[in-house]
This record gives sequence, C-alpha cells and structure tokens, in this order.
Amino acid sequence: MRSPVELWVYLSTSPLIWLTLTVCTWIAATELSIRLKRNPLVNPVLTSILFLSVVMAVFGIPYERFFAGAQFVHFLLGPATVAIAVPLYKQWHEVKRVLVPIGIALTVGSVIAIVSVVALGTLVGLPREVMIAFLPKSATAGVAMAVSASLGGNPSLTAVLVILTGIIGALIVTPMMNRMGIRDYAARGFAVGLTAHGIGTARAYDVDPTAGLFAGIAMALNAVATSILVPVAASLLLG
Repeated sequence: MRSPVELWVYLSTSPLIWLTLTVCTWIAATELSIRLKRNPLVNPVLTSILFLSVVMAVFGIPYERFFAGAQFVHFLLGPATVAIAVPLYKQWHEVKRVLVPIGIALTVGSVIAIVSVVALGTLVGLPREVMIAFLPKSATAGVAMAVSASLGGNPSLTAVLVILTGIIGALIVTPMMNRMGIRDYAARGFAVGLTAHGIGTARAYDVDPTAGLFAGIAMALNAVATSILVPVAASLLLG
C-alpha cells in the first residue's frame, strides 16, 4: 500500500471493516455519553447513526456494502427480541404487585399509539402502506419489522421510524417527566419503555435502576401487544 487512501480503498471492500467500525463507533459513543454525564443530546444510538452516516456519505459507500458487514449485528435482533422476556420472568414477583395498573397502562398506551397514527395519517393523506409501516413504531425493532412486513408494509421504513421514535423518546423523557412532576421511577420507566422500546429503556437504566426495570417490562409487554393489536387495527381501521 503506497498511501492511507489506498489502504482504505482495500479495507472498504471487506464486510469486516463495517462490522468493526459499527462496534467501535458504538463503544466510543457510549464512552462519550458517560463522560458527558449521560446527557440525552449525546445518546449513543443517535451519535453512532450520525457518525456512520457521515462516513458513508463522505466516502461514497452504498448502504448495501455497509449492510453486508453490519448484517451480523442485524441478525442479533432476533435473539435480542426473544431475550426481552428474561427481565419479565425474573421480576415477575414485582409485576404481580402492580398487575392491574400495568395492564391498564399497557392497553391504553398501545391503543393510543396505534389510533393516533391512523388518525394523523388519514388527516394528511398517507398511503395505506406508509401507515402500516408507522403502526408498530413503538415496539422493539425485531417485532416491528416483522409485523410491518407481514401486513405488506415496508420493514426498512419501519426500522427508521422505530429508531426515530426511540431517540425522540430518550431525548424528551427526563425533562418531560420532571416538568409533569412525575417522581415515581416505576411509572417513568414503564412509560418510556412502552413508547420508546429499547432505546428508551437504555436511557431509563441510565437514570435509575427501578426505571430501567419497569422500562424493560413495558418493552417486553408492548412487543406482545403490538403483534396482536396492529394486525387487528390494520384490518378494522385501514380496511
């Protein structure tokens, strides 16, 4: 290799470089978040997405080439989705104590998330396929993409919407809850886990262990609720 540019050209053709870059970027973004005292504006997911997008744009790397390496991370979405049942099982004794309010919050939150998409989508005239991609946006990515694809939506668009939902939720949850005067960390965590899935849950764990626990429970329960309610909503509300 006669120059760093030639070395980069050589490495960029290997899928391994993108897997390595993705993992290293995440580690660096997490460290940055810790050093800045978990400021919501430096959320590791948001930082990683921005950095990798800039790298791909500057070097003209097509997404297909990037995904050829990053698909190994994508593959782990399946096992990770199944694993969200673990905290629910381990903390079942905690859940039983508040089963009724959890059930009410889960039902109301899931239904409002779905109905609001249909109402706003109809108001602005979104095509049916786009609204289907929007419907499962509050569920974790693995479930949301599978539900969207099964109903004829675009799973790639759903993935983008899921990530945006999670990032926005992680950014606004703490200041919004403080402004509303909600001090119960169980309630705070459950709300963010229900609406902002894994990204919101990670943020909840940064704030308080109890908030993180209930966020994980909400994320698991909402994954189940979404897989049941979204197909019903698509059939009844979208025809």
